[in-house]
Amino acid sequence: MTLREVVLVPREGGSYEIRVKGRLTDSLLTAFEGMRASVEPVETVLHGPVRDQADLYGLLDRIQALGLELVEVRRLPDDPAEPEITPDG
Repeated sequence: MTLREVVLVPREGGSYEIRVKGRLTDSLLTAFEGMRASVEPVETVLHGPVRDQADLYGLLDRIQALGLELVEVRRLPDDPAEPEITPDG
């Protein structure tokens, strides 16, 4: 068996950073279970894993339903995936 190519296989989902305007109270933060929160002077930053696109849309819907102002959504770089070795043939 010879090595033909190495392909990086991305994992499903990813880690996201979501910024909302203002400082969220502890009771509002409970709506984002599984996410870590840090409070900056004018916004709250949520960090955490998002399983898939449906999960991301669910978070965004929750932000809107709570009347929060969305500032930014960013997918964070993944850790390098394990290379998948494809045999020649």
